[in-house]
Amino acid sequence: MPLAGAAYAGSVRLPVVPTAAVARPETAGIAPHLTRIASYLISSVTERTNKSRRIVSEASRMSRRFSLCTVMETIVHCGPISRASVAKQTGLSKQTISEIARQLENGGWIRETGRTSGHVGRTAVTYEIVPEAACIATVDLGGTKARAAIADLSCRVLAELTESTDKRGGKHVVRQISRLCREAARHNRIDFDKVRLVVVGVPGVPDRRTGRVLMAPNIPDFDTFDVAAALRRELDLDVILENDVNLAVLGEHWVGSGAGVDDLAYIALGTGIGAGIMVGGELVRGHANGSGELGFLPIGANPFEPESRRVGALERVTATAGMRARYRELSGKDANIPALFEAAATDPCARTVLDETAHYIARAIATVCAVTDPGKVVLGGSIGGREELVDRVRKLLPLCFPYPIDLAASALGAQATIAGGAAIGLSRLHATLFSGGVPGAEIALPPAEVVKFVGAAG
Repeated sequence: MPLAGAAYAGSVRLPVVPTAAVARPETAGIAPHLTRIASYLISSVTERTNKSRRIVSEASRMSRRFSLCTVMETIVHCGPISRASVAKQTGLSKQTISEIARQLENGGWIRETGRTSGHVGRTAVTYEIVPEAACIATVDLGGTKARAAIADLSCRVLAELTESTDKRGGKHVVRQISRLCREAARHNRIDFDKVRLVVVGVPGVPDRRTGRVLMAPNIPDFDTFDVAAALRRELDLDVILENDVNLAVLGEHWVGSGAGVDDLAYIALGTGIGAGIMVGGELVRGHANGSGELGFLPIGANPFEPESRRVGALERVTATAGMRARYRELSGKDANIPALFEAAATDPCARTVLDETAHYIARAIATVCAVTDPGKVVLGGSIGGREELVDRVRKLLPLCFPYPIDLAASALGAQATIAGGAAIGLSRLHATLFSGGVPGAEIALPPAEVVKFVGAAG
């Protein structure tokens, strides 16, 4: 029942205090209470109205961000492209496309690149990304070699620079990474001020809490100081540290042998051995970020020996040092890895080393498959990616595992980690520049046919 003397303000009922009632002595004590109630209700209405306005404003901001990311993604994937074609592909109105294109062009992110041709009627202006408007650096730090490349906003991975890893390790390697990034930018005629982020793949386990790199026996002293902080100081940029093989599986999943395979395992064999594992399209890191440290599987050498705890029982017999040591043991001679592969056709000792290594790798793959059931396994690294080894392992897998395993050699080779670093870095860069922190507003990486890799620079 409505109260007598009540009026309505929108959907909220407000008591009306009769002037005569206020003046009468018998009702004078009620007036202050009614006034406070009225003030409270008016304040409540105002607060609700302001809240509604804020919600509408936030919804509008989020909608604009989604639209901006959608337009930017379309230009990255399909440019050069006209506004009409963007509208057709995105479903956004031509007015919205025009406003966003003007905003992106004024910000220096896109540019006019020409006009459409081959169509009946008026030609239209086409737009493309300004590739050098913002870039990231991606680094593959190995036990023997360090590589650095620049990836630009159009998802081109520009010519990389390669040199031997500083054997002194520690902060010498930090300074080497910084120098390589700057030299890679200079080599590609990119102003280093345009580099917004550096992604570094390391041959070990980055500790998110301390910044140290654990389980990295091939880089001395990386487990003794905050590597991430040291790199940030040296580069004066944000830095992401990630395991090198984790980056490699991301690279293969994006543009390599594992493209489109969401349950994927990448196993790298070279100076060391490790695995990057994806389940359901997501990278598996584990509790302490140490998932995929295959070198520590209790296969090969005695896992209870101190050296196995430092390097890993499997790594001791399969990686570069282990294979060379085994060849010396069998032949009494020394040979580097390329020479060992070349000699395998005629040298029974070299052939035995490759056969034994293939057996160890087949057992490691069977272990991974028993736990994660990948749709595909990719073998890579300077040793693992060689067809002589891949063929041997492929023949052994049916003998040690009950189900078929789809095995392939890496399509990216030495660029797998660089490609994975570009994937992480460009995703972060796009989100930082264009999503405005709106959840779900993101720019998907382009498909393999859009991505360009420029040859290595040396």
